[in-house]
Amino acid sequence: MSKPGPKPRRDVNSRRVLDEAARRRRARRALEALEQDNFHDDPHGDLVMSKKAPKFSDKLEVRGGGRKKKQKHSAEYYKLKYRKTFNQLVEEAQLSHPDPPNYLSAQAEPSNLPERHFCAVCGFPSNYTCIQCGTRYCCVRCLGTHQDTRCLKWTA
Repeated sequence: MSKPGPKPRRDVNSRRVLDEAARRRRARRALEALEQDNFHDDPHGDLVMSKKAPKFSDKLEVRGGGRKKKQKHSAEYYKLKYRKTFNQLVEEAQLSHPDPPNYLSAQAEPSNLPERHFCAVCGFPSNYTCIQCGTRYCCVRCLGTHQDTRCLKWTA
């Protein structure tokens, strides 16, 4: 009798084929990570400028004995201060206009045409699907980009 040989090592670069539920979980996790990444505080917002630092300005400053004007906030300041999530906006719209048609009651009938598929990398029409995660791609170059930037990030 011959001894069984050593078990073949699993290739580190081999890719798992995921079922539909795992693909949905992975897509949901990716979206949640993107949501967490949005609207973070400015890391340089609390820096104090030194008097010795050069001041670059496009405006000509007039030196005079006038009083200092109160600094007004830009529109961007108010956008960040009073920002609302999509769910909050939908809820407010539902409360302000409860009668249909509104965002939650709007529906369209199903299309008579077949569903169109687009490449997740470049946006062109796609004919192929990633074996690992089910994302659509149109060519080998887009597949390489997808695997380098998106697919490997969400493994495990």
